[in-house]
Amino acid sequence: MHSISAGSAAVEPGSSGTGSKLDSIPNLKLNDGYEIPMLAYGLGTARTTEESEETVRLTAMAIRNGYYHLDGAQSYKNEAALGAAIAQSGVDRARLFVTTKLQNVNMDASRAIDESLARLGLSYVDLYLIHAPFAAASSPEVLRGAWRALEAIRASGRARSIGVSNFSVAHLETILAGADVVPAVNQVEFHPYLQQQHADDDDEGGGLLAFCRARGIAVAAYGALAPVTKASPGPCDAAYARLARKYAVREADVALRWCLDQGVAVVTTSASEERLRGYAERVPAFALAPAEVAEIAAEGRKKHFRGFWTKWYPDEGKQ
Repeated sequence: MHSISAGSAAVEPGSSGTGSKLDSIPNLKLNDGYEIPMLAYGLGTARTTEESEETVRLTAMAIRNGYYHLDGAQSYKNEAALGAAIAQSGVDRARLFVTTKLQNVNMDASRAIDESLARLGLSYVDLYLIHAPFAAASSPEVLRGAWRALEAIRASGRARSIGVSNFSVAHLETILAGADVVPAVNQVEFHPYLQQQHADDDDEGGGLLAFCRARGIAVAAYGALAPVTKASPGPCDAAYARLARKYAVREADVALRWCLDQGVAVVTTSASEERLRGYAERVPAFALAPAEVAEIAAEGRKKHFRGFWTKWYPDEGKQ
């Protein structure tokens, strides 16, 4: 697999599609030296948020189709099913990249990860994230304390990399003020209708994406398919359709590729094996031109859409 650095603005295309999909999914190099596969299977959907044989089946299907980056969480309540799918897959643990998340910053993180590892049947996870900062309310010390706990978990070897999810610039500034370890990843909702940056931002700008890039914090996206699903119709539709025809792919592939071409990893999911296989094979096999990435971004700024954590952003987009 080829890799790029977390601060890169673009990803070179993967294989031509004639080779193994496992070899074509690119890796993103993190600030701690580890690498994260840029296309992940997420377990945080209605179909998989329970300990069930269906969750095991769908996760095993994802692994079988090349999704070696598995994105779980304590709050999804399916870590045992994820662990069962890993065990059944027969794939060597060293080839997998397993993420799980601390549900609440007020919890005992050391105990929480021990319980997660027991459910997963693993001795370590590749990435451990604070799922969200919001339970800390206005207490910076609660956030800093949670981050110090993750630093200790990393030092103990129970997590190779540590990071955060759903953190704003202000949240990141809070933990960085007392951090010994810079977060490796910030996983957030990201798509053309929620770009996490200002139109004129560069790497020193004030948006979240630029802030993370300037500090070597990799950004991972969830909700990347919103413009072609729950946020459709929208101003990006015409560009997606035209580019899908140009590259002989599907509009969803273009939506995912738009993230990868900005150095943003993507967590996606589906209960359809054909769809998952298609993403793994087609998305790494082409790349958008910089002008095409910019075109989608420009169209995306004409609409605002947030699909998750909306109660924490009541005034967002009203302007």
